[in-house]
Amino acid sequence: MHTRHPTPDKDAIALLPPFERLGLDRITLVNTGAQASQAYDELVAETAWGFDTESKPTFKVGEQSDGPHILQLSTTERAWVFQLHEPECRAVAAELLALGGIAKAGFGLGDDRKRIIHKLGVEPAGILELNSVFRDRGYRKDMGVKGAVAVLFNRRFIKSKKAATSNWANVRLTEPQLVYAANDAYAAIRVFEALGL
Repeated sequence: MHTRHPTPDKDAIALLPPFERLGLDRITLVNTGAQASQAYDELVAETAWGFDTESKPTFKVGEQSDGPHILQLSTTERAWVFQLHEPECRAVAAELLALGGIAKAGFGLGDDRKRIIHKLGVEPAGILELNSVFRDRGYRKDMGVKGAVAVLFNRRFIKSKKAATSNWANVRLTEPQLVYAANDAYAAIRVFEALGL
């Protein structure tokens, strides 16, 4: 019989101290071929990354997203935010995602996977849906990054609704967008490590 673990609710999470996020000094925006190659060299030295993507929101019925517009990969030290409108960045991002032997951990990745196959033409390798790990360990409801950070670190993961629904296809990303995007991937790698995976 599996033990069932309770997941903290919104109100309980709201009372927790904030989770320490990456600041801009530890976030690299990747929007040129040269930056992409440098990011590639640093990332392939790792065995696991936190992983997420962002797509410009669609507001009209039947409107199809042509996302993802950015890809975020993070280690426990630093995060890289790849802008995918730039062909060389897109090529390196595709190469990184197709690499075997590196775990790419994140939350709610089903949709990301489909969009990556469609946009980048690669099947991402080594994708690890952290939600499934929590389910296997007896947490009954979908975890998501906020629940996971609360359970593992006793901290509140702050997500800006404004940044979440902002235009990720913009050529110039704002500082709040960079911080939001990078920290989704950063929280995922921290959760991955805390789970002892």
